[in-house]
Amino acid sequence: MGRAMLIAAACAAAPALAQDLQDRAPPAPPAPAPADPAPADAAPQAGETVTFSADTLEYDNDADVVTVTGDVRMLSGGNRLRAERVVWNRRTGAVAAEGAVALATPQGDTAYGDSVQLTETLKDAVIQNLLVVLNGGGRLAAAKGTRADTIYTLENAAYTGCAVVDSDGCPKNPSWKISAVRVIYDTERQRVFYRGARLSLFGLSSIPLPGLSNPVGSGGGSGLLVPDFRVGRVNGAEFALPYYLRLAPNKDLTITPRVYTNVLPSIEAQYRALSSKGAYQISAMVTESRREPISVNPAATPSQRDLRGYLDATGRFQLDQRWSLSGSIRMTTDRTFLRRYNINRDDRLRSTIEVQRIAADSYFSVAAWAVQSLRVNDPQGQQPIALPVVDYRRRLPDGLIGGRFDIQLNSFALTRPDGQDTQRAFASAAWSLRRLTPWGQDVSFTLFGRGDVYHSAENLLTATVPYRGEAGFQSRAIAAAAIDVKWPLIGAIWGGSQRVTPRVQLVATPRIRNLALPNEDARAIELEDSNLFSLNRFPGYDRFEDGARITYGLDYALHVGSFTVDANIGQSWRLSNRPVLFPDGIGLSGKLSDIVGRTRVRWREFVSVTHRYRLDKDNFSVRRNEIDATIGSRQSYVLLGYLRLNRDIDASIEDLRDREEVRAGGRLQISRFWSAFGSAIIDLTDRAEDPLSQADGFTPIRHRIGVAYADDCLELGLTWRRDYQDAGDARRGNTFLLRLALRNLGR
Repeated sequence: MGRAMLIAAACAAAPALAQDLQDRAPPAPPAPAPADPAPADAAPQAGETVTFSADTLEYDNDADVVTVTGDVRMLSGGNRLRAERVVWNRRTGAVAAEGAVALATPQGDTAYGDSVQLTETLKDAVIQNLLVVLNGGGRLAAAKGTRADTIYTLENAAYTGCAVVDSDGCPKNPSWKISAVRVIYDTERQRVFYRGARLSLFGLSSIPLPGLSNPVGSGGGSGLLVPDFRVGRVNGAEFALPYYLRLAPNKDLTITPRVYTNVLPSIEAQYRALSSKGAYQISAMVTESRREPISVNPAATPSQRDLRGYLDATGRFQLDQRWSLSGSIRMTTDRTFLRRYNINRDDRLRSTIEVQRIAADSYFSVAAWAVQSLRVNDPQGQQPIALPVVDYRRRLPDGLIGGRFDIQLNSFALTRPDGQDTQRAFASAAWSLRRLTPWGQDVSFTLFGRGDVYHSAENLLTATVPYRGEAGFQSRAIAAAAIDVKWPLIGAIWGGSQRVTPRVQLVATPRIRNLALPNEDARAIELEDSNLFSLNRFPGYDRFEDGARITYGLDYALHVGSFTVDANIGQSWRLSNRPVLFPDGIGLSGKLSDIVGRTRVRWREFVSVTHRYRLDKDNFSVRRNEIDATIGSRQSYVLLGYLRLNRDIDASIEDLRDREEVRAGGRLQISRFWSAFGSAIIDLTDRAEDPLSQADGFTPIRHRIGVAYADDCLELGLTWRRDYQDAGDARRGNTFLLRLALRNLGR
C-alpha cells in the first residue's frame, strides 16, 4: 500500500503531460466463453440477440427502454461493451453508454471513451474523447471519433507505437507520434490512413508526411519506410526513400530510389520469399557513373562512364530430413562499386551452389563455386572456378576392438580462364581408437591412408613456383600412424580447481611426393596452437607433412569462482633428417619447431582476454603476437585487438606476408537510452616487415564514431566515418550517416 502511494505521489508530482494517448480505465471487456460456431451462411443481423449483465437494471415498459448501471457488460456479434451506465432503447436500437466506456471488436482492438452513442449491434458508434488501443500494437486518440462497422474515423487525431508510461508506471510523452487532421483506420485491411500528417520527435517541431499510411499488426503491409540520409565526399549528400510492397504473406519486395548531389541517382531492390522448404532473397542495385581504374598506376587507364551495379542472392532449402540445397550469387560490375556506394568492403565475392545429404553416420556434398576478385592488380583470369566439388564421408564402427573407421572420397576440378587448371581425386581411410588407462591417461591411436590422382595444365601461368606442380597426370600415396597420450592431473586450489595436462604425440609418415603435385588449398600454412597436434599441419589436402616427429605440450585450466584461465603451450621435434617442405618463417622449417601457445583469461561475463603467440626456437623472438580482449557489460564495453606476424618469409609467397595492425571498438552507455560508440583500424606494417606494403608504420585504415538513442519504439543515430585509403573512384574522406527508425510503424 505504501509503495503504491509513493508511486502515485511521484506521478502526481510529475509535470503535466499530454493525456490523449494514455491508458484508460476500465480494462478491456473480457472475451466470452467459446461457443458453438455459427452456420457458414449466418450473418449478424440488426436484431440479433444482445446479452448483457450489470449490478442493477431498470426497465421502462411504456418506452421500452432498459437502463443498467454498475459494471455493465454487453455482447453482440463478437463486439463487447463495458461501461458504468448504459441506456438501451429497444424500439430505436440506440444505445448510450457513459462512464469509462470500453468497446472491444472481434479483431482485438479496444476503443475507450467518456461517452458513446452506438447501435445495439455495437458496430456503429460516435465516441467522445476516443482512444483506440490496437491489438497489434500502437494507439490512436482524438477528441471525437466515429465507428461505422469496420471503419474508424478520427478528427484531429494522433497515433503512436510507443509506450505512454515510464518504468514507474507514470504517464510520459511518447518518443514519437503522428498528428493528423483526419485519421481513418480500416480494421479489415489493418491499415491506418492519414490526412495532413506530421511527425513529432520528443515533442519537438513536426515533420510533414503527406500521403502517409501504415499497416498495423504483425502482418505488415505496403507503404513507405523510414528514409536514410548521409553525406560523403564522393557521392555528396544522399537521400534514400524505401518503398515496401507486401506481395503475399510469404513474399515481399522493397524498392529504394537513392538520390545524390554529386552523381546520378540509383535504384535498389530486394525481393524475399519464404516457402515450406526454405527461403531466399535477391538484392540488386544499378546506376550510371564515372568509373576510375583500381591499380597501382590509375593514370595509365582513363576513367569512363559505365552502367554499374551489383547482384547478391542467397537461399537455402531443406528438401527433406537429410537433403538440402543452398546457394549464393555475388557479383558486381567493377572493383570499386561496392565500396564507393557504401554497400560493403569485401575484396572477393564468392558465388556457390551446393547439394548436401547429412545422415547420422554419413555426409555427401556436390558443390560448385566461383570467385570475383576486387583486389588491386589481381587478374580476374587467375581466379578459380570449381565445378564440381564432390565430397563423401562415412563413419563405421570397428566391431573388433571398439575403434572407428572414417572413409572419405573427394574430387574437384578447378578451371582458370587465364591460369592453371587442376583436377584432383582421392580416397582415404582412417582408423582411430581411444582408451583410458587404469592410471588415468587418455590414449588415442590413429592409422591413416590415402591415395591421390592429379591432373594439371598451364602450370607455368602460376607465379609462385612451389604452387605449380608438374603438368599432366600425377599420383601420390600417403600413410601415417600416430599415438597421442594425455594425462590430466586435477587438484584443488584457492577454493577452486586446477587441471594440468601433459601431452605427447608421436607421428610417423613415410616420404611423400608433394612438390610434384599442384598446391591449390594448402598455401596459408603457419604453426599455431590449433594445429600443433594435427596429423597434417597443412590446411587443405594438396600438401601432407611427412617424416617422423614428436610433439609435446602442456594444457592448464584454472577455475576459481567466476575467474577462469585456460592455457596451452607446445613444440614439436622432427626426428628425420629429410629436407623439409615448409618455407622458412612459419615455425616448422627446423628440427625443432617454434614454441606456440594460447592463454585465455575470463572473469564472469565482464572480462575476456585471449593471447596467441609463437616464439622463435633460437632466440625467443615473438614471431606471432595476437591479442583479443573484451572488457565490459552488454551496455558498455571495449573491444581491443592486436596482431603482429613477423615471419620474414620470401615476399614471392603472397599468402604468408607479414603484417601488423591494431583494432579498437567500444560502446558507452551514457544514460538509459543514449549511448556513444566508435571503432578504428590502424595498419602498423612498414616496409621493413613487408616490402610490398604501402603503409609507413602508422596508417589508419578507417574509423567510425557516433551517438545513438534507442528506446522501445525509436532508434536514432548519427555516425561519422572516415576512410583513409583510395581505391579507384572510391576515395578517402568523411561520411556522415543519419539513421532514424520508428518501431511499431509498419514492418
